[in-house]
Amino acid sequence: MRELLSKALSEAAAKLGYKIPSSEIGLEKPKNRSHGDLSSNLALLIAGKSKQKPLDVANKLKDNISFDEKIVEKIEVAPPGFLNFTYGSGYRAEVIETIISEKSDYGRSSVGENKTVNVEFVSANPTGPLNIGHGRNAVIGDCVARILEFNDFDVTREYYFNNAGRQMRLLGETVRYHYLTKLEKKTSFPVDGYEGEYLAEIAEQLIEEKGDTLVDSEDVTPFKEIAERVVFEDIKLTLANIGIRMDKYFNEDDLYNSGAIESVLKRFYEKGLAYDKDGAVWLRLTELGMGEDRVIKKSSGEPTYRLPDIAYHEDKLNRNYDLIIDILGADHHASFPDVVAGVKALGYDAEKINILLHQFVTLTKDGKKIKMSTRKANYVTLDELQTEVGEDVLRYFFLMRSVNSHLNFEMDLAKKETDENPVYYIQYAHARISSIIRLAAERDENYDKPDLSLLNSDEEKALITFLGEFPEMVEKLRSMLQPHLLTVFLSELATLFSRFYTEHKVVSDDHEITASRLALCVTTAAVIRNGLGLLGISAPESM
Repeated sequence: MRELLSKALSEAAAKLGYKIPSSEIGLEKPKNRSHGDLSSNLALLIAGKSKQKPLDVANKLKDNISFDEKIVEKIEVAPPGFLNFTYGSGYRAEVIETIISEKSDYGRSSVGENKTVNVEFVSANPTGPLNIGHGRNAVIGDCVARILEFNDFDVTREYYFNNAGRQMRLLGETVRYHYLTKLEKKTSFPVDGYEGEYLAEIAEQLIEEKGDTLVDSEDVTPFKEIAERVVFEDIKLTLANIGIRMDKYFNEDDLYNSGAIESVLKRFYEKGLAYDKDGAVWLRLTELGMGEDRVIKKSSGEPTYRLPDIAYHEDKLNRNYDLIIDILGADHHASFPDVVAGVKALGYDAEKINILLHQFVTLTKDGKKIKMSTRKANYVTLDELQTEVGEDVLRYFFLMRSVNSHLNFEMDLAKKETDENPVYYIQYAHARISSIIRLAAERDENYDKPDLSLLNSDEEKALITFLGEFPEMVEKLRSMLQPHLLTVFLSELATLFSRFYTEHKVVSDDHEITASRLALCVTTAAVIRNGLGLLGISAPESM
């Protein structure tokens, strides 16, 4: 409809002597639906150039546009010079027929055909259970992957982690402390060690496997290795519990073992972009358009995170993905532009890299903020949260705000099993439709060859028109990668269905209107299912 109306407006403008390409003509949904389904400000633009009155221009444009009234049933001029278009019954019938025909494919596109995408998300080091911050990252990443798959992209879900370094060494030392303590050996808790019962449990498992054979071991490796193995098993199970699978796990340590990091450093030197200062190695980021140079290798010889991150993205680019998407916490906002600049300096197409930064999560209960600390182990794990509220609620709440916005996860609202809970509000609409369809089946009513022209009430028109906007919503999701837009869309769809259902009986003694309204119910349910599927949320048939 946008293409059709843009072309018609462009042709009408040409008749008035104005060459305006259809691609430049804006059409927006009016905030007040009584003003039509799409509105154009073309008359205002022309009036500004020609010094005519906008209303006069709008009326001239209207006089030069003609449509089959089954496609556009009404064109109105509204002050100060808008042209408002209202769809016709033919358009609405086509929406219903298309959804019935395409069902689970409705809204799907082939824009990503033969294109590959790497979506890296979660990427928590195996130092402990996933917390709610990791949870938001995980759900956003999985939803982005689902959106891209719905648009026919070949998606690889990737988890990047580091099992080396100080954090993992401290983890191993903490396990050794518990191991020795349980064997009644004198020891002390490591400075900055990790607190948490899970590490004592890992020590018990190590005793079952190795007995007391490690009592005199000075090597932290066996303690670190079992901690990594057990924690990773827990992480994978947690992700599975919220419907997330990974295709690839990439260990940062492999970049060291393969020589990739040294290779990157060598090439930076060769390009004159790396230099020595104060015993450290610096990257000339100022020559790459950044604000200041940064250390990429400390005086201790240990690389800063920028260097392995550059090497990692070089590895991903060498795997020939058409698009690389990183889901990262907001704490990466200062460093990641440096990584992208470094990759570009190595000769790669950095335009392929898309960074999606999400803000942090606050958990509140009884109106109070729950404080969290990973090191002190006084945080709420993702498993605990999922057990409290369920997978569907957890996923919806993590997605219901823009990734750019801080998220307040309200436990009191999340635990409500009423339509006050926003995800239940949407699911109830689907369950209600399923109930209507079951009732119709019991009465031998169906929607074969419905007379869709009977769906002409304001509530029916509004609902059908909104259903027709789902493919546009999918395209917006693909281009913007903002899953919260879909939660808003589905909530509005549930509201429009509720208004229709409140005003109109679906299954009645009038077989023709019953068939038509059943068709509307079936198509509404299909769009709700498709939308919830993109969010990774179920569409129950009863609640």
